[in-house]
Amino acid sequence: MMLRRGFILFLPRVVGLLVVACCSMSIVYMLACTPKGDNHQLALPRVHSPTVKEGYEAILQEREEQHRNYITSLKKQIAQLKAELQGRTEQLKNMQNQYPDPLDIQLDHSKPEKAQANLLAFLRSQVDKAEVHSGVKLSTEYAALPFESFTLQKVYQLETGLTRHPEEKPVRKDKRDELIEVIELAVGSLNKPDGVSKAKPRVYTASDFVEGIYRTEKNKGTLYELTFKGDAKHQFKKIVLFRPFGPVMKVKNENVNMADTLINVIVPLAKRASKFQQFMQNFREMGIQQDGRIHLTVVYFGKEQMNEVKSILENTSKSANFKNFTFIQLNEEFSRGKGLDVGARFWKGNNVVLFFCDVDIYFTAEFLNSCRLNTQPGKKVFYPVLFSQYNPSIIYGHHDSIPSLEQQLIIKKETGFWRDFGFGMTCQYRSDFINIGGFDLDIKGWGGEDVHLYRKYLHSNLMVIRTPVRGLFHLWHEKQCLDELTPEQYKMCMQSKAMNEASHGQLGMLVFKQEIETHLHRQKLSSKKT
Repeated sequence: MMLRRGFILFLPRVVGLLVVACCSMSIVYMLACTPKGDNHQLALPRVHSPTVKEGYEAILQEREEQHRNYITSLKKQIAQLKAELQGRTEQLKNMQNQYPDPLDIQLDHSKPEKAQANLLAFLRSQVDKAEVHSGVKLSTEYAALPFESFTLQKVYQLETGLTRHPEEKPVRKDKRDELIEVIELAVGSLNKPDGVSKAKPRVYTASDFVEGIYRTEKNKGTLYELTFKGDAKHQFKKIVLFRPFGPVMKVKNENVNMADTLINVIVPLAKRASKFQQFMQNFREMGIQQDGRIHLTVVYFGKEQMNEVKSILENTSKSANFKNFTFIQLNEEFSRGKGLDVGARFWKGNNVVLFFCDVDIYFTAEFLNSCRLNTQPGKKVFYPVLFSQYNPSIIYGHHDSIPSLEQQLIIKKETGFWRDFGFGMTCQYRSDFINIGGFDLDIKGWGGEDVHLYRKYLHSNLMVIRTPVRGLFHLWHEKQCLDELTPEQYKMCMQSKAMNEASHGQLGMLVFKQEIETHLHRQKLSSKKT
């Protein structure tokens, strides 16, 4: 359709080029056929010659004959060019009639209603072609276009540009105006009377806005999904808007009730009892006390520290009156993919949202709502980009003491980075996970299984929502580089360790620590002398 429309728009240019070509050919022909200049004229008879009169008459007659032939030749050329131009025009008209524009979009100012309807039809066709209603099959994870998330105060971006700021306030005027306009349009849509309910409608304001995500497909437009508070707890209003490089269009306005949407958090584990204790503190506060619609499945490998882990579960169950947990023990070598797959298939209840999680992850109650809002059975899976902590000992080394864990969870370039290369934490409905075929169980150990599952979703018709989120953190832990690694593997391991230790600037301060201290010492000495 776009090719046909482009052909129609290109028609006037083709005609113009043909006209220019005709004129150029005429000029070339004139230059080629013009009688020779003064230097090549026939010799005139001498003035005193007896045949002066007869000579002039012969020359004039010959010159007149030359011009007459030249004019006749030009007329023939012009006639031929006109005939050719007429033929090309008829050919283009025939092609236009043979392949009409399905939207029939023309700038007919005499019929503004039809023009407006045609424009609206074109804009809606852009929505249909974009990844709005359903997913588009992608060949690799590099083809996936991530979303950016935003609140009233902040924008969270993966493409941070030269600033490398993991968190950016929408200070750029064009971006600020764009997001404000979208929120205002969404509020206006929510406050528009539906003409059905007789009850006094609730008046929505920007303060009801919870969060939003957006992304731009370069040849289609920008998609916005905005979530507002609903009429009751666990209820939300979701507005989907699309800007097809034109006016913003409303795609969908729906009520979303998450009161009965259960999340099954699946954690594969081997040893690491102390980390599990820390995880359960977060799970109890955010999952049990604040959210309450949650189930925990622990898939444990081996028997070492197993009793300690079971004791932590039982203590949490008693103290928080929490019975919604499952403990599965496997006597085999640890495999993250196997643990998650077993935990997902073990569930026997109704369709449930699965949150694949690790023991070194911290999440908030707001993230659990995002997990629900961005998943839809047969439609959407959610791949959040979490924020990964740097080493607190380096970040807060100049403080008297390291702040508490909750105080460390700040999204700044000095405290961590977006872990955009990780695909392990994900939310999807169990039915979608089963239908896609689950994990590749041939992958052993830790790593690789997450990318394999991610690619399977990208190859399907499901929409993959990938965006940085403000309520999901990877807690720092020391990376061990084992002695049995080869020199090359050990070097790569140390490079990876450095990436997780601190920012470029902070590591630079450590490298140049001696030079900095020497400079400060010199400054003190010079100040004493003065």
